[in-house]
Amino acid sequence: MGCDARAVAAAVRAAAAVVTAHRDELVRLDQAIGDGDHGENLKRGFGFVVQALDESTPDTPGAVLKLVATTLISKVGGAAGPLYGTAFLRAATAVGDATELTPELVAKALRAALEGVVARGKAEVGDKTMVDALAPAAEVGSLAAAATAAERGAESTIPLVARKGRASYLGERAIGHQDPGARSTALVLRAFAEAAS
Repeated sequence: MGCDARAVAAAVRAAAAVVTAHRDELVRLDQAIGDGDHGENLKRGFGFVVQALDESTPDTPGAVLKLVATTLISKVGGAAGPLYGTAFLRAATAVGDATELTPELVAKALRAALEGVVARGKAEVGDKTMVDALAPAAEVGSLAAAATAAERGAESTIPLVARKGRASYLGERAIGHQDPGARSTALVLRAFAEAAS
């Protein structure tokens, strides 16, 4: 069964609610190894996304993803806006004008999102970034499996020394802290998976 534009918009709204519910956790994670703004920036950004969806729901899944991308890029500061925006923009391009998302298109969108984040952030697996959650998610076939893989990937950042972003300035002191971008990526993918099921 495919996922039409309305279903994708509902999944995005679900992700916005999850990001809002986990705002404080994401702020705490980011205060430990970053500048502390990740949770608030994402909450604000997804709030603007929901407003944009309230104004008009695009008619294809790709158009919904593009709306998310352009809103996050224009409204969210820090690294989250450009990285998440690029992920959603590449995903939108990957699904094109399809009226429904098949599992194959979802997998293609995840791979494209990962490629976009890697290109934008110049990060790879093991750098203690959202790539650690997104890369394993992009290797599996279904959203549910992607969410589980992303959660494991986010957990895997705890013992790492950060090699990218503000956390990289901490060196060994970043060990023992989960990367906030990896955690938020896992949260968003889990929200998508639950909405899709």
